Amino acid sequence: MRVLVVEDARSLAEVLVEGLRDQGMAVDSALDGLEAAAKLDANAYDVVVLDRDLPGVHGDTLCQMITSHDDRVMVLMLTAAGAPGDRVSGLGLGADDYLTKPFHFPELVLRVQALARRRPSARARTLRAAGIELDPLRRTVVRDGRQVELSVKEFGVLEALLRAGPAFLSAEDLLEQVWDENADPFTNTVTVTIGRLRRKLGDPPVITTTPGVGYRIALVSPA
Repeated sequence: MRVLVVEDARSLAEVLVEGLRDQGMAVDSALDGLEAAAKLDANAYDVVVLDRDLPGVHGDTLCQMITSHDDRVMVLMLTAAGAPGDRVSGLGLGADDYLTKPFHFPELVLRVQALARRRPSARARTLRAAGIELDPLRRTVVRDGRQVELSVKEFGVLEALLRAGPAFLSAEDLLEQVWDENADPFTNTVTVTIGRLRRKLGDPPVITTTPGVGYRIALVSPA
């Protein structure tokens, strides 16, 4: 899941980014509406956590820009304005959820996860292929009845491959979906993560590699 945090208070933005990354999400941030608009044009996001009172481009305007696109990104409006009328007006702009400051961070995480599941392009909760069952909500992986413990990035790579299957994902695709804008495109982190993931999933191997094309989950486990 890739999330954009749009918050002009730098300290709060940093807390939100680090906290959501700890939950296994790929998170970018923007400190004003103009920066957010540029990142929305450049990247595909599942959820935007959007402060309402933004410099540059106001959060209300940005919300309307986001929700007017066909490929809908879910919007969680985050604001200090908590009166019933403010909530109604925010939802009326197209926001999918509304959370007032101050808030409990675990609640924000649950709301972001719920919005990602509600996104029109979201798929079934449990992903299955080649003897693997991955539950994004419970963050569990089972291979042929055996529980598999994965790191945050290993889980993200496996989820991306299962969602894409049977299509290939390149290393660049995986960097974009599982990491964030700070990832070095020349790093070997994808190769290293794939190697660890293969070892943890065990035999027979199910992640295939085609040089120059990318990685995918085999439709049928090799004999």
